[in-house]
Amino acid sequence: MTAASLVARCVHGLEPTLAAEILRRGLGVITHIGHREVRFRASRLTTLGLRTADDVFLLAAQGPDVGTTRQGAAALAGLAGTLAGTADLAALARLRGDHGGPRGLTGVEVSASFLGRRAFTRYDVEDAVGRVLAGRLGVGYHSRRAAGAPPPGHSGWRVTLDGERATLLLRIAERPLHRREYKRRSVPGTLHPPLAAAMVAMAGVEPGDTVLDPCCGAGTLLIEAARQGPATRLYGFDLAGSAVAAARENAAGLPVAVGRADAGRLPVRDGVAQRVLANPPWGGQVAPGGLLAASPARWWAEMRRVLAPGGTAVVLLPGVGELPLAIRQGLTPAHLQRVRIAGAESFLVRLTAPRPARRAG
Repeated sequence: MTAASLVARCVHGLEPTLAAEILRRGLGVITHIGHREVRFRASRLTTLGLRTADDVFLLAAQGPDVGTTRQGAAALAGLAGTLAGTADLAALARLRGDHGGPRGLTGVEVSASFLGRRAFTRYDVEDAVGRVLAGRLGVGYHSRRAAGAPPPGHSGWRVTLDGERATLLLRIAERPLHRREYKRRSVPGTLHPPLAAAMVAMAGVEPGDTVLDPCCGAGTLLIEAARQGPATRLYGFDLAGSAVAAARENAAGLPVAVGRADAGRLPVRDGVAQRVLANPPWGGQVAPGGLLAASPARWWAEMRRVLAPGGTAVVLLPGVGELPLAIRQGLTPAHLQRVRIAGAESFLVRLTAPRPARRAG
């Protein structure tokens, strides 16, 4: 098989994590890391198994960015001709099938994104490129200006403008990779699955570890840990009965135990968990309840209690102002990674619990 040029898209801030996963799985050679994307030359046909990617595309065509002004808006038709006209559609359909996607291109849907302010909208870009692509293929085009999902079988294309170049991409799978099949139920504040997968990777879960999520919501972190395979004991708790029900349904068939409990007083013994993974209720989409509502600092004390000596916790924080409370509990921040989720800045922090002091002599 000829190596294909692929582009994996991700949450802003997870680019290094995604690149590391590609290399760890031996999927190919990294050729570029940019804003929300990692480009690589694929050497294997298992790219759809990437856990930290939002989506994976074939690189279809490239051209110069049209700019930000009204002249750029007028140049969209030319851009569409350049991108759609130079793409080798037959080769793309074949490569798409080789990498696990459908081989047919029976309809067209286009999503677009660009950096900076423009004198045109993303819908203008989508319609310009989509109509040319549909014309070349002799198939229907579904405009995202209209409400509703595209008809079944439409292939997903993406156009990105980064200030220097315009890029046309073809999605390999039928739907974005971040739409996990297990996510049958959701709750407010539920975690983006590729972000959860990145947190699992950051925690360094090892075979035989006990993994605990004190406020598990719909169970995303624990399910991603189970899908990556190394842990043997996975436990989740949540104060909301609706969250417990959602997590149990999503985790059906997996070795994940979920129960109802207050994250400020968990029904487990001291030092039970080698790994703690958590997206705590800091008051954004979900307000803290129970004991955490009265004393947010209790979160860190309880996490320190349940962590085994030398254990690791990975927590999603809306800011770094909480870290002094963690440090006072004896937890040591070992890694801090900024991410942007739905336009809001957040931080992934990895903390370690102290190891027992060695006896002299």
